[in-house]
Amino acid sequence: MTDSAHNSSTDHTTRRFDSEQQRVFLNLWRTYDMLRALEDELFGKYDLTPQQFNVLRLLKAEYPNSVPTLALASRLVTRAPDITRIIDKLEARGFVLRDRPSHNRRMVRIGITEAGLALVREVLPPLRECHIRQLGHLDSEQLKTLSQLLEIAREPHEPPDSPWRIQQH
Repeated sequence: MTDSAHNSSTDHTTRRFDSEQQRVFLNLWRTYDMLRALEDELFGKYDLTPQQFNVLRLLKAEYPNSVPTLALASRLVTRAPDITRIIDKLEARGFVLRDRPSHNRRMVRIGITEAGLALVREVLPPLRECHIRQLGHLDSEQLKTLSQLLEIAREPHEPPDSPWRIQQH
């Protein structure tokens, strides 16, 4: 690339973005939008949202135990102020059950049903294929680097007790 071509490219970038931080943020947003479209298409076939599937996936990992609603909400990939509504919809379809322990009627525990387990098992193979369509063009080293950079970018914004915080080894 010639110096004039490089400068022209840099000038174009400078005009398009207010800063490198803005450029990275908008790239993240655009990437999320494009990758999410593939996932939305898949989950639409099952009449699920990504958040509903995330709830089912987390409950499957705890099966046969149930999980307090607030603990479940804290483990989700995205913040879910509407966790009750998500659970309502899954419960209406027979995928989860609510339980109020007799010793603490204010606590609500959520567990996955056999129908919910079956749905997760059915969705996982096409979801793996979706992830390959989304990111399969990256090699393992690129995936590792990308994941590490995203964790570093997110770290100062994670709550102290978040399970998504970078694990110190």
